[in-house]
Formats: sequence, C-alpha cells, structure tokens
Amino acid sequence: MKFLRGFRYAFQGIVYCIKNERNMRVHTAVALYALLFSPFFALTASQYAILFVTFAMVIAAEMFNTASERLADLSSSHYSHLVRIAKDVAAGGVLVCALFAIAVGICLFWQPAAFVRMWIYFTDKPYMAVLLALSLVLALCYVIWGPIGIRNAFRKRRKKLSVIKREEDQDAEG
Repeated sequence: MKFLRGFRYAFQGIVYCIKNERNMRVHTAVALYALLFSPFFALTASQYAILFVTFAMVIAAEMFNTASERLADLSSSHYSHLVRIAKDVAAGGVLVCALFAIAVGICLFWQPAAFVRMWIYFTDKPYMAVLLALSLVLALCYVIWGPIGIRNAFRKRRKKLSVIKREEDQDAEG
C-alpha cells in the first residue's frame, strides 16, 4: 500500500505542476503535438526513444525547477540574493534542457519530404486542417489558462446561462 501511495503522490506532483506552471503546460502541449505529427516522419525505434527521453528531460527539469522555487520561497520570507540565484540557476537548467530539446527536434524532424506529406494530407482532408486549427485553439487555452482556468470559465458560463434561463422562465410565467 505504501508503494502505491507513493505513485499517488507523484501523480499529484505532476498535476500540481500542470495546474500551476504555464511552462509545464507549454512543454506538455509541445510534446503532444510532436507525438501527433511523428507518424509523418520516418522515425526509427531509437529515434522515438530519444524523443521520449527528451520529453522526460524537459518535463522533469520543469518539475525540479518548480520544487526548488517553492523550497526557496519557503526558506526566506524576505528578499534574499541567494534565493534569487537558486531560482535563476534552476530556471537556467530548464532553459538548457529546452534548448537542447529543440536541437533534438530539429535533428529528428528536419525531413522536407515529411513536410510535403503533411501538406498533402491536410489539403486532401480539409476537415483535418479544421480539426488541427481547433486543437491549436484548445492548446492555446490550455497553455494560457490551464485546466483550472478553463474549468472555471465553463462554470461561469454555465452559471450565467442558468441565470438567463431562470429569468426567461420567470418572464414566461409573469
């Protein structure tokens, strides 16, 4: 049981980062799109392994950065030059991982023939281009507001609609 509880805590940490860290949402969205478009590219099993390790490296770096920032904030209730340095170094670690991830992406995905295949696919199936555009809008909402912000927006909209419906019902009765 203690072993399984550890997994639960680990997943809570992942969810915390997704809810509270915009950069984590950027990393997860980019990873998802890289996976969605990967079938257009002639990637070997080894290249997929490199891709997964790269995703893990960037996402783990972001999580370590978040943890170190929270601990640094906890350690000092006032401004501290050393806390600022610790936070800057942790953020720099994420930046290094992200820049190298971009380099890995260029090495793996720079295949002009694959871009032609993608163009043909989306021009032959315009509904897929529309779905892609919609998914990009949703991804942008996810990155900007996060899952909690999106949920709250839907709740506000639902509440507003129920108030309007109640007012309409009252007008119809009266």
